[in-house]
Amino acid sequence: MDKNNALVLFEDKDIRRVWYNNQWYFSVIDIIDALTDSSIPRRYWSDLKIKLGEEGFQLYEIIVQLKLQSVDGKSYNTDCANTKSLFRIIQSIPSKKAEPFKLWLAQVGYERVKEIENPEIGQDRIRNYYELKGYPKDWIDKRLRGIAIRQDLTSEWKNRDIEEGKEFAILTNEISTATFGKTINEYKQFKSLQKPNQNLRDHMNDWELILTMIGEKATTDIIISKDSIGLEKCKDSAKKGGTIAKNTRVALEQEIGKSLISDTNYLHLSGKKKKSFIENKK
Repeated sequence: MDKNNALVLFEDKDIRRVWYNNQWYFSVIDIIDALTDSSIPRRYWSDLKIKLGEEGFQLYEIIVQLKLQSVDGKSYNTDCANTKSLFRIIQSIPSKKAEPFKLWLAQVGYERVKEIENPEIGQDRIRNYYELKGYPKDWIDKRLRGIAIRQDLTSEWKNRDIEEGKEFAILTNEISTATFGKTINEYKQFKSLQKPNQNLRDHMNDWELILTMIGEKATTDIIISKDSIGLEKCKDSAKKGGTIAKNTRVALEQEIGKSLISDTNYLHLSGKKKKSFIENKK
C-alpha cells in the first residue's frame, strides 16, 4: 500500500501500520493509546510486556520491530504485531473499547487482501473515509482521481530504476516546484500544516488538486514517450510535466485575475461524522 493507506483511524485515534510478510502489522503503542487513558502509552506497553512475559507469553515470537514514521517526520523501529497477535494483547488491556476495536481490527487487517483482489473496494474505503471526515462530494471525486493518476506515475517510476522514498520525494518536489513554485514542505508550511502525517493533498482546493493531476499525468506521459530511465532523466521529465501544469495555472490566473494557489486548508473539518466500525455496520 502507499503511505496514504499506512495510517488508519479508530474513532479519533491514528493507528500506524505497515504491510510486511503479506499482512498488516500495527503499531502496538498506537493501539494502547487508542484503547487506554494512559498519558504515556509507551510506559503502559513496557509494563504490559512484563506482565505478558510473566504469564508465559513469548513476545519475541510475535512482536516485530518495523520502521514507522514518528511525529518528528523520521522513521524509527517500532514494536508491531499482526492481527492475530494483537487479539491476544488486547485481551490483557482492560478497556470498554476492546470489543469494538476487535471488530475494527478484523476489518482493517483483512482489507488489504480484499483490495488486491478487487481494487474498487479500496476506492470505496477511501471515499468513505473522506465522507466521514466531512469533505464535499465533488472534492472527493477529484481526490480519488488524483490518487489513481499518482499510482500510475509511481508505477512508472518503479519500473525506471527510481527508488521509493527519497527519490520519489525528489521527483515529487520537482513537479510541485515547477507547478506551484513551492516544494511539498514549503507548500505545507504555506497552508499551516504542522504535523508530519497531514497530507498536503488532503488540504488542497479543487484547482490545486486539478493542477497536481495535470502535472503528474503530463509527467507520466512524458516519461513514457521519452523512455526516461534513472533519476536524472526522470527529473527532467518531472520538470517538464510540472511546467505544463504551471502554464495552465498562469494562463487561468491571468484570465480571472486571482491566484489559484490558496493558503486555506481543511483543518476545520471536525470529523464529527466519524463513527466506529460497529456503528457503520448497524
